[in-house]
Amino acid sequence: MTRKRRVGVIGSMVWDVIYGRHANVAPVEEWGGVSYAMAGLDAALDPDWEIVPILKVGDDLIDQATRFISTFERLAPDAALIGVPYPNNRVELHYIDEERRTETMTGGVPGWNWLGLKPVLEMARLDALYVNFLSGWEIDVETAQLVRRHFQGPIYCDLHMLAWAIQPDGARTLRPIPNVREWCSSFDFLQVNEDEMTMLAPDPMALAATALHAGVRSLSVTMGKRGAVYFAAADFETIDDLRTPRQNDTRLSASLAPLRTALVPAEHVPPGDPTGCGDVWGATQFSRLLAGDNLHAAIRAANHAAGRNVGHRGARGLADHLRGKISLT
Repeated sequence: MTRKRRVGVIGSMVWDVIYGRHANVAPVEEWGGVSYAMAGLDAALDPDWEIVPILKVGDDLIDQATRFISTFERLAPDAALIGVPYPNNRVELHYIDEERRTETMTGGVPGWNWLGLKPVLEMARLDALYVNFLSGWEIDVETAQLVRRHFQGPIYCDLHMLAWAIQPDGARTLRPIPNVREWCSSFDFLQVNEDEMTMLAPDPMALAATALHAGVRSLSVTMGKRGAVYFAAADFETIDDLRTPRQNDTRLSASLAPLRTALVPAEHVPPGDPTGCGDVWGATQFSRLLAGDNLHAAIRAANHAAGRNVGHRGARGLADHLRGKISLT
């Protein structure tokens, strides 16, 4: 029997309480955070891939979280969440309009340091790694660099909540991200939205120049209803191109090569629920790159999946919805 390839997931499972998503509707409570990304992976990965969560969950919600992930078709048979003696991360989201919201976070699930993460990664036997900062402290920059040094497979990162600080009252506010080049050098594929991008560089071209010089092969900036802009290294088109050595001082000429950039417009979709769209978007793009799609096609698939996500509420049943199945729940 052919061994399935394995994609690891580092992030945070968050319990969401969502206000104002629909007028005159009571708050909705459901799984959020990396749950949306896992649903995106479950729907978009080819059948020869399986998902290996590398996720800590508070003991107060570990049983519910275990039942939730057991619904995924692509979940690896040996997959297991890691319970920790802390209250799980919980977020209150208050929607201001269709795309913008405020967030207040509580909980205390700690991030990974290299001493704890290294044996978990070795046991996971991964072929690819997806990282999404949903708390903002899943790993620090030193750990990210050590992961890159010890893991040779493709690494995708959505910087997301790394660009947001938690105030004493739990409110999230934007903050500049230090060590931008060091973060960029840790990943092959990088994703940010427009607000997060401003915490890394003054404009997208400046960030692209830093990221691609550091070794990133593709930077994606998501823009909601307008779609996404990507900036790609001249020598990158498909996942097979990662076999080319990453840029370093001996490849200065490659770092000076012209980059490719394009806007991939979003599909028009009726108003709905935008929660988790960016997570579904990134998980879908990475899944399709792993399947061998070229970058432009992978981003078109990501736009389509994010559009479908708008028509579904919550992460429960989302993978089937993204596949086009009719939910009976």
